[in-house]
Amino acid sequence: MNSKRIFATVLISLFAYSLGYSQEQVLYKQVDTTKLFMEIFYPETINAEKKYPAIVFFFGGGWNSGSIQQFEPHAKYFSQRGMISIIADYRVNTRHQTTPFESLKDAKSAIRFIREHADKFHIDPSKIVASGGSAGGHLAAATALIDDFNESTDNMSISSIPNALVLFNPVIDNGPGGYGYERIGDAYKSFSPLHNIKYGAPPAILFLGTNDHLIPVETAKYYQKVMENINSRCELHLYEGQGHGFFNYRNFKYYKKTVSETDEFLQSLGYLNKEPKIEIE
Repeated sequence: MNSKRIFATVLISLFAYSLGYSQEQVLYKQVDTTKLFMEIFYPETINAEKKYPAIVFFFGGGWNSGSIQQFEPHAKYFSQRGMISIIADYRVNTRHQTTPFESLKDAKSAIRFIREHADKFHIDPSKIVASGGSAGGHLAAATALIDDFNESTDNMSISSIPNALVLFNPVIDNGPGGYGYERIGDAYKSFSPLHNIKYGAPPAILFLGTNDHLIPVETAKYYQKVMENINSRCELHLYEGQGHGFFNYRNFKYYKKTVSETDEFLQSLGYLNKEPKIEIE
């Protein structure tokens, strides 16, 4: 890393700290010449003797495009609430000429990296939450439910399964009639979260607008039903008249609602306390 980049990183960290969190960029994976980074947001005060719950966000974009900036507001909020918040980049078609399968490999690599280096980042490896929107929601759910699509260079002794899921209009059905089937094909049987729900699935909360043109309400309801049939918790929150991507920061009313409900869900799991109370803004 050159001196200019070091200086810029220090400035970013100092500025972030003044806002109630500190920030760090970490290289978590390299495939040939492609380097993949994650941005880590820490609470303002870290107790070196304590381990903190973590939440990692995967952006949406149909495995074709997207940016980690999508979940920056979420990451900053939850770091101020006392979590280690992470937004992870992954390979997509427009930037890396890759398929959805490489995207999933990267998401699983990210979870493994976080868990393997949990001590370094002050993370409790038994309290890692995977979250994402749309195709990023697929990746979060798939890290929990899909056994295949692992990078050959991963440390397979480290689990890629998160301990809880927060899913924003997630692509959970990749089967015939579901999203992405034209690219996934018969591999959906080992790629689609809806087709791979199993006992021990982590507790989940799922947000969906009733006018989502990509994710039918009935698909989300069926996902919830199957999860409950195997005794895994699955909260489903439906938002009347809202379309795909309704939860993003630019739609502040629903950003605030979904963040608040995520906060309550994480409190119910024992990952967050009621304090400190942070204004969602």
